[in-house]
Amino acid sequence: MPTLTAPSAATHSETTSVLNFANAQWRVRRPRPFVLVIEGEVGHEGTEPTDYLHDKLLLPEWREAFYQLVDATGLVVCLNVHTQHPTYRDVRGRSSKGRLSQGEYYHHDGCTGPVKPRFVEIRCPIQPQTRGVATAAAPHHDVVKAMVQMLPAELAATPALAGQDMSLATISQMDDAALDHLQGLITRTVRKKLNAEGARSYFRQVDTKAKAYFEPWALGESRFIANANSGITMQHRRAYQAPHTGGMANGHLVKRWTHEELLLPGQVADLALIAALCSEEGDEVDGERAEGCYLGAH
Repeated sequence: MPTLTAPSAATHSETTSVLNFANAQWRVRRPRPFVLVIEGEVGHEGTEPTDYLHDKLLLPEWREAFYQLVDATGLVVCLNVHTQHPTYRDVRGRSSKGRLSQGEYYHHDGCTGPVKPRFVEIRCPIQPQTRGVATAAAPHHDVVKAMVQMLPAELAATPALAGQDMSLATISQMDDAALDHLQGLITRTVRKKLNAEGARSYFRQVDTKAKAYFEPWALGESRFIANANSGITMQHRRAYQAPHTGGMANGHLVKRWTHEELLLPGQVADLALIAALCSEEGDEVDGERAEGCYLGAH
């Protein structure tokens, strides 16, 4: 199992520590209590990016231990990774100035199905164009609490929400299903009552209140976001940190559900599950499927 030198794994620190894992030592930081940033291997500072993700961290003998590190942490960030691994695919969905895409609302991957990916890996490949749009990630409970705290009074008074117990003490005791239900009610209310930039402004306030991680993307960066697991359950969203005016060149992201798609010898992919999860990603569509995904009552 991985071991972390001082400061401890639970602290919030920008000081670089050393993580002993996979027969190597790694330079790491803790910018949030739920975030572990792996900068690279000790002794390899200043070298060209390599595929240490697949060559070391995700080797079959270490893979489950790495997954458990993601489970226990919430968000594990791997910097300076150069890979051409074939399992990644482009992130679908684009935003418009006139309305939010579903990816701009906080969500779990696979939220409509009974089985969700253990975590989602989102990656910014090394490419000519940098990525200007952030991806915010925060623990599920913190997100829903922040959504309630930042909710304008006139929206909290709408019929859909007026009868809900939205006290922070109650939210703290909610299980994932109850959190999903309340979150769905709030998200649909925000979507219906606020215009696009009003909703984006609201979610920027939620990002800040939840102390979300939304650092700018670095080229060659992978983020493993715990999605449905035994540890810290996270949510994430595409996050415009300024008004969305369009027309800006922007680097692209790729993704995969690493636990389900990067298979060990002898494993067979659950193609029906992958197809069902992929069907949720076309987030430009309005209508019943869109309502049932990130915006539904879950």
